[in-house]
Amino acid sequence: MDVGSGSGSAADPDPASPGFGLAVDAGSGSGPAAAPDPASPGSGPAVDAGTEPGSDPLADPDVEALPRGGFRCRLCQVSAANRPSLTEHLRGKKHQRLRSLRAERRAQEQRSLFVSGFARGTSGEELCEYFGAFGEVAAVVMDKEKGAYAIVELQDAASRERALAEPQHSLAGHRLRVRPREQKSFAYGTAGRGSHRDPLSPGRLEQALWQASDVDSQMSQLVGLLELSEDERRVRHLLVTLFQEVFTEFFPGCAIVPFGSSVNGFDTHGCDLDLLLDLEPTKSLQASSQAAPRAGSGSGAEDSILSDIDLAATPAPEVLELVATVLRRCVPGVRRVRAVPTARRPVVKFCHKQSGLAGDISIDNRLALLNTRFLQLCAEADERVRPLVYAVRLWAKQQGLAGNPAGGGPLLNNYALTLLVLFFLQTRSPPVLPTVARLRDLAGDEDRTVVCGWDCSFPRDVALLEPSTNTESSCSLLAEFFHTFGDFDFPGQVISLREGRALPLPPPALPEASEGLKLGPLNLQDPFELSHNVAANVNEKTASRFGRCCRDAAKYCRSLQYRQKSSKGRAWGLTRLFQPGAVEPGAGNAGTFLINIPLGSTGGSEQLSQEPRGRGPWFWEVCAAIGFVLRDVLKCSCTAGKPPGAPREELRLSGDSVLPEEQPMAPDMEEGPVAVGCKRRAPETPNGTELPGVKRPRMNVPEETANWSCTVWHRVWTGRRRVRRQLQHSDGPEGPDGDELELEQKVSEAIVQQEGTGHPAEPLLRFEASARVGGTRWVLLRLLPSPAPPGPLFRDFFHFLQSFLPTAVRRRLSRGLPGDAAPQEQGDRGEFCTP
Repeated sequence: MDVGSGSGSAADPDPASPGFGLAVDAGSGSGPAAAPDPASPGSGPAVDAGTEPGSDPLADPDVEALPRGGFRCRLCQVSAANRPSLTEHLRGKKHQRLRSLRAERRAQEQRSLFVSGFARGTSGEELCEYFGAFGEVAAVVMDKEKGAYAIVELQDAASRERALAEPQHSLAGHRLRVRPREQKSFAYGTAGRGSHRDPLSPGRLEQALWQASDVDSQMSQLVGLLELSEDERRVRHLLVTLFQEVFTEFFPGCAIVPFGSSVNGFDTHGCDLDLLLDLEPTKSLQASSQAAPRAGSGSGAEDSILSDIDLAATPAPEVLELVATVLRRCVPGVRRVRAVPTARRPVVKFCHKQSGLAGDISIDNRLALLNTRFLQLCAEADERVRPLVYAVRLWAKQQGLAGNPAGGGPLLNNYALTLLVLFFLQTRSPPVLPTVARLRDLAGDEDRTVVCGWDCSFPRDVALLEPSTNTESSCSLLAEFFHTFGDFDFPGQVISLREGRALPLPPPALPEASEGLKLGPLNLQDPFELSHNVAANVNEKTASRFGRCCRDAAKYCRSLQYRQKSSKGRAWGLTRLFQPGAVEPGAGNAGTFLINIPLGSTGGSEQLSQEPRGRGPWFWEVCAAIGFVLRDVLKCSCTAGKPPGAPREELRLSGDSVLPEEQPMAPDMEEGPVAVGCKRRAPETPNGTELPGVKRPRMNVPEETANWSCTVWHRVWTGRRRVRRQLQHSDGPEGPDGDELELEQKVSEAIVQQEGTGHPAEPLLRFEASARVGGTRWVLLRLLPSPAPPGPLFRDFFHFLQSFLPTAVRRRLSRGLPGDAAPQEQGDRGEFCTP
């Protein structure tokens, strides 16, 4: 970047934006410093002014018409049901005040400078004195975290232009970088609000998918619901620019390049920010500076920390530690910095506090850059690729097949699932995507690339690809994906995207990849680094479950419930496909509503994995917590009930769900006592002789469930936030040690009191509920409303439960049940479901 340039072509990281917390330093005495802009970065296109009162409200650029009727004010983030309400809002004090505040902020931006490069410890008074030579200084806002950046606000725009016209700025022997302050979109709200939360709730996802007309529309909507918003992309862009600014100070000529899920075309809310710190230009600059140390001072290499470090000769772990040090000391808002030199690709991990983003910085990972560009090319090659990838990845996550929370584990990662989808599209007839070998033939001379000995050549321009003649719909392709991999021989073959086919073991067509390729239950070859098995972490259990879940999903996709929208309000298409366990054998009726209660943070996953089919104390403790939340917290009447709409045969496990060693035992066989450490005796014939070579099968006992019949008398799910605030203000805010469940009980009691004491003549809702173990990490709660199909009131209640119940159950478990004793007898298990 040019020093002292007034063009401002690059988007500078603005310390005054949220995510870069600032302290206001003393200015020149012309009044208090202007507060930093609270708008979150990238809240949409800037709007210069709204319409004047009395004019057409629909002509106001702040107004957005909602698809289901009504209007929304983007500036105030307020919805209006009709035109008169909208007009009243636009004339109101709040809207007019925010319009005035927005105009004031824009005026501040147009006379402000972004300044960096000064010495650590430089005060606001020093900057005020320096820039006072160009005009009166109104305020100086310093970066409170590191003291490396500042916003200097001048009294008028002419003073700023005089400062920008200066070819070079220096203060106390340090060259200053002076640029125009970046103009930001104004948004009303608390800085950083909601940045740590996933904006897509299960209720919103279900509602959006249920309203679609067909599965193809559901898949298209899914992409829009899961992909990064423009605000999120802009936050990431600002962070990348901030990192570039900081690292250029220490590594002249370096480049920060994003790769991975943020930019490969398959981004999702909350995905990590993967960055490559390209130090090759810095090494070249350093070598030229060492060869001609007196040639001039324009390179800046002699002024950086590299004057005593030879990057070309420094081991990678030391360079990583140097990068980690720069992150800790010089980048505002960065937390939990940790170098991981022993990883397959050494990285420095970090978290950004204000944005809530986690990320990695690597220094030698050019293969990942090319993989990212390859995925970008595939995403742009056909409009069906992205919907199919998003659908498969969400399905795998909901079925517990993907999503290793700590980065390691036996489950599939998103990259492996994406490659499986691309491979499947290569094998269609005619193919939707070309093979990597075909892409290599289409690559021009400018696209020829070899990295670490691997040929990574493919066209960068999607226009060079031949259009696919495949006419299958996204709906059909998803069904065929499950059919293809339902009976796939994963351990006996290598999935090769380069050849576009499954290769036998060892792969004879690729002898260079046979050495170093780690084979396992699922062998998925990287498209370029042929010795890398992308799914090497997957164990036999996960691979087997993946095939079984694909078979179950393929069976469901053959039904009308998948392809045809329900006219009775029942789950259909992707809505049911994405329900955890909903399409497995014994999933129950389509009219049921499922709530997934994950238990990883409570330690319950380890307990559940040791309890076969829920026959253990921990499962009943979870059920007791569910009953407590429904009865005591939400004031529902709960009695012991029967499984909600489950036919008798559903209580038996299907053949696919029984492990080979757990086949049904003959009815006349009885289980005798077995000594610890001894094998079971083989079954005997009627004359008392043992059957040779036969393994005694175990009894196929059905999994246990906890069942409730529930009645809802009050709308305890409406207005909870307002009542909670009132209680907190009257009793004092709940501290970190406060009993949050007790507060939620008080909220429900207050709502009941507002509606009147006693039960109404008729209940609002009735439903049957059943809980069972859904996997090693969650319990599945199934609800069946009565009567069916349910109305809008039940759907509102269900969407509230989807977000409220899992959190409340985990809090109850973290507190421990009364007495800390799990129920031991069947009779005890019913205690939690009494009214």
